[in-house]
Amino acid sequence: MTAYVALLRKQPDSDYGVDFPDFPGCVTAGQTLEDARRMAIEAVQFHIEGMIEDGAVIPAPSPLDTIMANPDHRDAVAVLIDVSVRQPAVRVNVSLPRDVLDAIDRVTDNRSRFLAEAAREKLRHA
Repeated sequence: MTAYVALLRKQPDSDYGVDFPDFPGCVTAGQTLEDARRMAIEAVQFHIEGMIEDGAVIPAPSPLDTIMANPDHRDAVAVLIDVSVRQPAVRVNVSLPRDVLDAIDRVTDNRSRFLAEAAREKLRHA
């Protein structure tokens, strides 16, 4: 999961507006805070999927301090929205000891998924 900053704004007679500084043009709104949060998750996920389909580079999340230093964002409330950024798979060639490969095959029918999950788990603790 990757967390991006969403900015919530509310005018007296409007819904809660949401925009993403890291994704210009990605905006949504909701009648309640919970509705705005749910809509923000859907909007940014859809926006990112479109960028991936178009072959665009997905930006790394900007630091909250950097976003909030912008005077245009001072009237907003910042919230973090977790999204799953699925990157396209890349074929690699790895060499493993036979006993490790056999042990992997005993517990999964998908070596690639197993190795990717093991690598993510290891990286989480690095």
